[in-house]
Amino acid sequence: MIVVTRLNKNNDKFWQQLDAILAWDSVSDQAVLDTVNGIIADIRQRGDAAVMEYTHRFDAMTVESMDELEVSPARLQQALERITDEQREALELAAKRIADYAQHQKMDSWSYTEADGTMLGQQITALDRVGLYVPGGKAAYPSSVLMNAIPAKVAGVKELIMVVPTPAGDVNELVFAAAAIAGVDKVFAVGGAQAVAALAYGTETIPAVDKIVGPGNIYVATAKRMVFGTVGIDMIAGPSEILVICDGKTNPDWIAMDLFSQAEHDEDAQSILISDNAEFLDQVEQSIAKLIEEMPRKAIIEQSLNDRGAMILVDNLDQAYEVANYIAPEHLELSVENPEEAVKKIRHAGAIFMGRYTAEALGDYCAGPNHVLPTSRTARFSSPLGVYDFQKRSSLINCSAQSASDLGKVASLLAHGEGLTAHARSAEYRINSKSSS
Repeated sequence: MIVVTRLNKNNDKFWQQLDAILAWDSVSDQAVLDTVNGIIADIRQRGDAAVMEYTHRFDAMTVESMDELEVSPARLQQALERITDEQREALELAAKRIADYAQHQKMDSWSYTEADGTMLGQQITALDRVGLYVPGGKAAYPSSVLMNAIPAKVAGVKELIMVVPTPAGDVNELVFAAAAIAGVDKVFAVGGAQAVAALAYGTETIPAVDKIVGPGNIYVATAKRMVFGTVGIDMIAGPSEILVICDGKTNPDWIAMDLFSQAEHDEDAQSILISDNAEFLDQVEQSIAKLIEEMPRKAIIEQSLNDRGAMILVDNLDQAYEVANYIAPEHLELSVENPEEAVKKIRHAGAIFMGRYTAEALGDYCAGPNHVLPTSRTARFSSPLGVYDFQKRSSLINCSAQSASDLGKVASLLAHGEGLTAHARSAEYRINSKSSS
């Protein structure tokens, strides 16, 4: 039985109650930290040998050499041929839409020249090599391959290395097929913290990368956190979230299923509905009770909604937008009459789905924007994964003789004020003696 927590914005303890619902412990316990720390140290010291040993221990795969763990381009192409025509067409359409959207995100280099001849600007370059972690086995997500790999390729990343566990040799053909479509350069059948460590530090076979992206379990997330600084990472993702704001005029069955769509990810996922219509909340609750019996992942949905779900009653939609900005959800559905006006009031959300017909599930697979989004209120200060995550900026400064002299006087003054004599002298050497008299 599902009993979703009801909150009322007018309750004196509302914000305290909301914080309690939003709370999620993302901190790895000491046992996980110790395990991951040991794996990372071992990979750094023993390289391929340690990778093969952990693959045997955790994924029940016994191999004699790393060659057995490298997935050939021919094998990826074989997977593409093995899936159904409908599946291939769906992957290719999703890939095209993701690539088209990503093209609009590309940053360009720019510069301008001042009157004295000084050129200032910004040069955009892509990362050289990126590592993509993809969950394997039962939790296999070909959509994540596309969402992580395609923006990197559009950005101009030269080499993309994918790691994916294949426990007991269990291969998901759709994941391999997606890698072929996305143009992944190398694939290794390795997972867990050992894969993250191998990507971060490199082994005899697996090349070291500049950044690691992609979702994983608590061991993978902990490993990404530990290697950050040696390499870049996309984010430390928490459980999936959806917040729906509805004015009470959308089919309650649609809203119930939208809430299910996140709740079915795992027991920690969070689904929240906000409305200014108390009767509509009751209708959605009735839809939940009716539709849950159809769900193959019924038990997971029930626990998710019971433990972390919420229905919030507000006086008006402006209050709903206020609460939404506080929650800063990963996914926000604006199931209201005029979403174009409503979206102007939203400051914090990973992705915003506008209108009654825009289900969040479309964004997960094929709408075009990335489905790798900030969770756990981090949308207050971070953004979806995109092309910009695979590009970096270098400042350009080219001084003319005159500007070096003029700016040198300013730099000298400030450097002496900071007690940095060499800085001051370096600037002073370039001051034109005529202009300093």
